[in-house]
Order: sequence, then C-alpha cells, then structure tokens
Amino acid sequence: MAPRTKGQAKDAASLVFSPYLYLGPRTSVSPRFIRAHGITHVLSIGATPASKDLAGVIYHRLSLLDDTASSIDDVSDAANEIITALPKNGKILVHCSAAISRSPTIVAAYLMKKCDMSLREALGVIIRARPAVCPNSGFLVQLKELEVRLRGASSLEVDSLPARKDERIALFAD
Repeated sequence: MAPRTKGQAKDAASLVFSPYLYLGPRTSVSPRFIRAHGITHVLSIGATPASKDLAGVIYHRLSLLDDTASSIDDVSDAANEIITALPKNGKILVHCSAAISRSPTIVAAYLMKKCDMSLREALGVIIRARPAVCPNSGFLVQLKELEVRLRGASSLEVDSLPARKDERIALFAD
C-alpha cells in the first residue's frame, strides 16, 4: 500500500491484504470508514474489546493482552476461522487499540497460516502498509515458533523489531 497521502488520517486503517483485509487502530472503527471501504466484519483484539454496532456489520471480539507472556495461539486460531469464513466480497477490519502489537500479530499469523507467507513476508506486507507496527518481543518469538512449525525454519533472525519506524521498514525492504 502507498504511504499516507495528504488528507489521509494517520489513524485510518490500512489495506494490508487486497482486497479484503484491513488493519487499523480502534479509532478507525467509524461508520464513515466502514461504509467508505465496504467493511462487512470487524474483529476487535484486546483485553476488553469495546462493542460498536453498525447495521449490516458483523462484530467479533477476541481477548488478548499486549503482554510478552500472553499466548497468541488460541486467539490466532479463532481469528483465522473468522477471517476464512468471510463471505465472497466480504471485507474485514482487524483492530486493537493502536494497531501496533496485538492486531498486527494476529494478522501476521493469518497471513502465515492461510496465505502461505513466511514471517518475513507477512511482517513486510504489514509494516509497509502501517510503519508503526511493532509486535512485542513475546509475540514475535511466538510468530517465529509458528513459522518453524509451518515451514521448518524461521525467516527472521531478530528477536525484537527495531524501535524506529525507518529501521523497521529497512529490515523488511525487498
């Protein structure tokens, strides 16, 4: 996805996997954004996900603390089922509070499991779309372990992502 352009809100969600998978912060869950992008489903990832109800949109909520000790396995499996079950032409917005750690981790796991991407590819797609993305080190270790289970080896050699956006982008440059 192209970098943010003039007039595009910094808190808007980003299309990370065309044509149906958006990732964004809680503030992107607005009737205006949802209608403008044809969102049919919203998946909220958080400790106590908030409820928003817009007619015609199906809301899903999965609890996950942004803590290095939190397990992503059950949440990523449940999220994969939700995303995989989208109807033809369905679109989903996956979000957490800031779209930095929890929801990007769950989206990365989906891309690895269901779209046959390596961890490097999945995070590269996500970080190019949303440079603020930086899964916590515990989530990153679990994503690496998932990749080893799926592919036999990890494509990512770091145990935590750089704190600076430009360094994260450079890490995943093609």
